[in-house]
Amino acid sequence: MSETSVNQRKVAMIGCGFVGSATAFALMESGLFSEMVLIDADKNRAEGEALDISHGLPFARPMKIYAGDYDDIVDAAIIIVTAGANQKPDETRLDLVQKNVGIFKSIIPEIAKRNCGGILLIVSNPVDILTYTALKLSGFPENRVLGSGTVLDTARLKYNLGEHLNVDSRSVHAFIIGEHGDSELAAWSSATVSGVPINTFCEMRGHFNHDEATERIAENVKNSAYEIIAKKKATYFGVAMAVRRICEAIIRDEKSILPVSNLMHGEFGISDISLSMPAIVGAHGVENRIPITLDEEETDKLKSSADTLKKIIEEVL
Repeated sequence: MSETSVNQRKVAMIGCGFVGSATAFALMESGLFSEMVLIDADKNRAEGEALDISHGLPFARPMKIYAGDYDDIVDAAIIIVTAGANQKPDETRLDLVQKNVGIFKSIIPEIAKRNCGGILLIVSNPVDILTYTALKLSGFPENRVLGSGTVLDTARLKYNLGEHLNVDSRSVHAFIIGEHGDSELAAWSSATVSGVPINTFCEMRGHFNHDEATERIAENVKNSAYEIIAKKKATYFGVAMAVRRICEAIIRDEKSILPVSNLMHGEFGISDISLSMPAIVGAHGVENRIPITLDEEETDKLKSSADTLKKIIEEVL
């Protein structure tokens, strides 16, 4: 049976918790789609979110937003999965793995058996492990299964560097790579501000303690989620904007380079694991991985990050 043709103006959201509803709102405001179906184990929750978001349409653009079921996802250009247990205070993203792999074992086969032709975008945590899980359970081509990865972490890095250097964060070119979680690392070797190496730019702005500053900023980025969760119990606005950005790259076929979670094929000696690494993202999902420059220490940390994820996957899949 051939794949269903997709409606490039339709998106499906599976999971209407904090992240799913914030993402649905961000996508409504984006103007990327004219149809959005919301699906949740709690149908009332999905219906309530659809109504609430729909009531803002007179201030935005015409759009059909409704609660539905898995039959409604068949022709969606992008199927976003945010369903899963939430990260609690003092709980790491990896602590969630057992619960959320179990949830995915019920969700992903429902998607797979409907012969969808769209792109599967995984947002639930731990996102790298769940992206790999979704790839294996769905049978989709690997280019059409990607995770939100470290797109948000990278935005946090750019924000922090912009504040540190008193420069527009959009002019900062740097990536957080590896696991979206505690073993992630900042790829300082390839970081620039509009082509100027990061240390050179820092010195232009009067900052000379590079090791102290880079370590502090990387730690701030890594601990951002924990800090937000401790203060307001959940994070959702930042990741909603990250998912919107990924959707833009796909729907507009932008060929943007984003650190999404995607399957590795021997890069840096890492294979058969979905890891957050820069890739060209366009209409067909992941087109190519980007050979980012890393020094020996960063390469070792990346391999260690991948090993951490592999051990967990072996236990749960």
